[in-house]
Amino acid sequence: MNSIRLEEPEWLLPFEFMQIGDSFFVPTLKPMEMLYIIDTRSKVAKVKVKAYTSSKDGRLGVRVWRVR
Repeated sequence: MNSIRLEEPEWLLPFEFMQIGDSFFVPTLKPMEMLYIIDTRSKVAKVKVKAYTSSKDGRLGVRVWRVR
């Protein structure tokens, strides 16, 4: 049996353009990795966010809200 390796796209995370209460969804098959990336990149951008594993239109992903 051959295994298939799916590559994640490179995402641009719009933290600097978000207002408090705005959110975005990132579809991903690797939500734990995406949560880590979001945590790391939001700290670099000096933006406070909350992120949770979620689904949208039947797709697994991560929903991110700006909170501060």
